[in-house]
Amino acid sequence: MEARNLQILSELVADGSIELIETSTEVIHPGQELLPYAMSVFVPALAKRELMSNLGRLQSLSQEGFSPVPHVAARRLSSEAQLREFLSRAVEDCQVRRVLLIAGDERDPKGPFTDTLDVLDSGILQVCGIEEVSFAGHPEGHALISHQVLQEALAKKLAWASDAGMGASVLTQFSFTPARIIQFCATLEEAPGVPVYVGMAGPTDIVSLMRYARLCGVSTSLRALQSLGIKAAKLVMHTDPTEQLQLLAHHCATHAANNIIGIHLFTFGGFSSSAKWMHNAIVGAAPPTRVSQGN
Repeated sequence: MEARNLQILSELVADGSIELIETSTEVIHPGQELLPYAMSVFVPALAKRELMSNLGRLQSLSQEGFSPVPHVAARRLSSEAQLREFLSRAVEDCQVRRVLLIAGDERDPKGPFTDTLDVLDSGILQVCGIEEVSFAGHPEGHALISHQVLQEALAKKLAWASDAGMGASVLTQFSFTPARIIQFCATLEEAPGVPVYVGMAGPTDIVSLMRYARLCGVSTSLRALQSLGIKAAKLVMHTDPTEQLQLLAHHCATHAANNIIGIHLFTFGGFSSSAKWMHNAIVGAAPPTRVSQGN
């Protein structure tokens, strides 16, 4: 790659974020040696994990010098009181200032919030001290929601953040087709000037990646890969996301008018493997091309 592209590639990773899926916090300290100080680390709101149990992970991340960012799934919240208590403690005890607000995939809401706009309209985020909110972007669409509805909903959420004076950003779902991500970012007319973080699947094995792809609704490019046969899928998928990152860096280098700020790594292969990959990308080393299942 040209020197300019390499510089952009490194900046996209250094200015990006990573996800912590593991229950144990033992992986956090080694990551602190690999990743930039104050990098944002997202903590998912998993369906089978109590929301309040994430406070320990958020606090550990803060103590290690990271910026913790909890997911808040609207349809999984049991009450306004639960949300208020969680955010108050996250802000006060864990120095949380930013959240990723998603609807959640539950068929029936567990409480008063049917979607993210209900959470925004409650005013609880501002009252608790949240300064920025990230919203999900769907380059490949959503299995249950039409493209038009997704676009309109994102526009409403960004308009709400602008009217409320709250920082806003868009974090995209990952895709197996880099062109879809680039097309999504290039045509995001609803978000002029709003920072976009491009989601990528971190280094992992094919079994884990395909399982998470189905769960995340990354269906179009997954079907295309499956149509080529499992052998071809292994060849393409049992690697790291370096090629996607290179294509994204080239796009940013050749399209100055874009609002892509960095990448976000979904750590399906584990926090440690993804942290090592990000470190190598930042310093310009050759990232590892394979990982063992479960690493």
